[in-house]
This record gives sequence, structure tokens and C-alpha cells, in this order.
Amino acid sequence: MSAIKFLGLKIFFSTVLLLIFLSCNEEAKKNISESNKITFISFSNVSGNLGNYRIIKITQDSITSESGNTARQTHKQWASKTSPKIWKQLTSSFDLKSLNHIKSSESIQAKGGTDEVFQIKTSQKSHVYVNSYHDTLHYKQFERFKSQLEKILSEHP
Repeated sequence: MSAIKFLGLKIFFSTVLLLIFLSCNEEAKKNISESNKITFISFSNVSGNLGNYRIIKITQDSITSESGNTARQTHKQWASKTSPKIWKQLTSSFDLKSLNHIKSSESIQAKGGTDEVFQIKTSQKSHVYVNSYHDTLHYKQFERFKSQLEKILSEHP
């Protein structure tokens, strides 16, 4: 036997409980998506036969760049602090919701080609993309990022 004897009160009470449940669920989703932020970005170009490389790592605090050639045994390194403005400018290039949908391609470094690798770490997950320029739908955000990055790097000696 039910604790509530009237049909109208049963329906009203069930509706109120359902609305409370759904509103809590939506609030939880908002909190999860707001807490998912980019914490680290790495961009690299590594060649096969010639051994050229360029690796750029970016955090909220700093940008580091390494470049060189393994055959000639050359290596250059550079580091700089980043401002919150620069960090926001770089991270705004990416759509966090689409990161799971970006497709990588096969590595061509072993065949003498150059691999373009992006690594994006968020507070919830780490993503690695190899030669994703074939994914024309999602690659635009990488192009925006590279453009912003080149502007920033060109301002530093």
C-alpha cells in the first residue's frame, strides 16, 4: 500500500522528484564541463631521414622550444614565461568538446617524412594527434593554434 493515498498527490510528488533529479543532473554536467580545462599543449615536427626536429611545450607558466638536427648534432633551446593573456589566446583555439573526435593518421617519419604531433592535456584526459591534417573537419583549430603560436614566437628573439 502506498504512503500517498490520492492519485493527484502521487502524480504531483513524482513530477517534483523528477524535476529535482533532472536539475541536479544538469548542474553536475555544467560543473564537469567548466572544470575541464587545458593544462598542457605540445606541438612537434620531427623528420625521418634528416633528423630535423622542433618541439614546443606550453603550460600556463611557460613556453619552451627545442629545435635541432640529430645528423649534424645541433640543438637550440629557448624558454620564456607566459602571461595569462597569451595562455588564453593559445587555448582558445581549441574546442574541448571536439577533441575526442579528431582523427590521427599514420606516422610517415619512418618513411623519411615529417610527423606533426599535437599533445593536449586537459584536467580530465590527455589527447595525442599524429598528422591530423587529414581530418579537414577538425584540423582548423590546429591551424588557428599554429598561427597564434607563430605570432607569439616571432615576438621573442
